[in-house]
Amino acid sequence: MGERVLRGSRLGAVSYENDRNTDLAPRQSVHYDCPKGHHFTVPFAAEAEVPGTWECSFCGTAAQHAGAAPPEPKKVRPTRTHMDMLRERRTTDDLEEVLKEQLAALHSAQKRKSA
Repeated sequence: MGERVLRGSRLGAVSYENDRNTDLAPRQSVHYDCPKGHHFTVPFAAEAEVPGTWECSFCGTAAQHAGAAPPEPKKVRPTRTHMDMLRERRTTDDLEEVLKEQLAALHSAQKRKSA
């Protein structure tokens, strides 16, 4: 038993397996171009879906797949204001009526304060 003990080995730090009698999965190399002029290759499995963008290994910006068309710009929704949301829920006549009610309430509150 003593001859089978691995003395001085670090658990989990070193693999004692070798590459003999193993078949690696088929791979494909995908080329990416960085907007800053860097070119690099990333290996993927042959059946993997290739992403259109990949983080540049040199500068960290988003690099585009060399053979793919540029991605479509995302649709930007315009910001909705409070008034836009009110108009979705109420008609203009309803809003005018609410405005008149609120102005009347403010005027009566001011009259009470001054009296």
